[in-house]
Amino acid sequence: MYYPLLLEPSVKDYIWGGTRLISEFGYKGGKTAAEAWVLSCHGDGQSVIKNGEMAGKTLNQAISLWGKQSIGEKAAVFPYFPVLIKLIDARDRLSIQVHPDDQYALHFEGVYGKTEMWYVVDCVPGAQLIYGLTREISKEEFHRRVLDGTVTEVCNFVPVSKGDVFFIEAGTLHAIGAGILIAEVQQNSNLTYRVFDYGRLGADGKHRELHIDKAVEVVKTVPPTRPYGRVGETSAVPGGTVRRLASCGFFTSSILAVSGRMTLGRADSFCSLLCLKGNCELTDQNGDRLTLAKGGSVFLPAGLSASLNGSPENPAQILYTYID
Repeated sequence: MYYPLLLEPSVKDYIWGGTRLISEFGYKGGKTAAEAWVLSCHGDGQSVIKNGEMAGKTLNQAISLWGKQSIGEKAAVFPYFPVLIKLIDARDRLSIQVHPDDQYALHFEGVYGKTEMWYVVDCVPGAQLIYGLTREISKEEFHRRVLDGTVTEVCNFVPVSKGDVFFIEAGTLHAIGAGILIAEVQQNSNLTYRVFDYGRLGADGKHRELHIDKAVEVVKTVPPTRPYGRVGETSAVPGGTVRRLASCGFFTSSILAVSGRMTLGRADSFCSLLCLKGNCELTDQNGDRLTLAKGGSVFLPAGLSASLNGSPENPAQILYTYID
């Protein structure tokens, strides 16, 4: 019988990572942690189940045992589990980078590409990130600027605030800035072309690898056209509010503010629930219960409905993702 799966993330550390994922979200790591893959079936870092009869198994193993019906027909059309969700703590700025689309990635890398969405969970005053270019340029100019170190002169630096949203289509130049905590919903891919890294050295004392030629081939050399920042309408629903963040062929994500009893679940897709703030109780249609606290990540199988019960004094904030 299906039941909600409480997940332990795969935690990654990189030279730019901070401490908040450990100290505030309770994830296991060393002194620092850059990323927590809170919903992952990717071979580079899989989520492990913490509760029930599937405890100790990976999410991928549970789905294999339950069958494709557990992820729903919307997700089952993909040749792979379609979504990877992360929390990212950038103590320092990340490299300027770009991801290819499926067509390019499959042809040249044998894996799928990467479109993603960022939701700014928190940030320090004055924080900014790079989102695309400020003006249209040629591929030749882009290549030259990467090589001579002036590419940042044409990057679109955006000041950020809590709650800002950025939809990053494959091919969009981007970089998370220092002092930003982000929830990222993306295609299930770990393919990145690093364009520029400010001359930093990796843990091995060497310059980190760049992928300039491939980046030039896939980058969009025009400014982004999608709205960003405080986007997404908020609607009142029984038990709280829903703010729609982004929707595309790969995922649909919203922020739920749970201040009472809110019912959710879908017949045609699994649902992911990631608690970003506060806590609430989840009860499924079979009466199974679990507490969803800050950092908690739940995989809700397709066809299983559940209710969230939150407090009006301290509404829980939930990142809610499914395939539409």
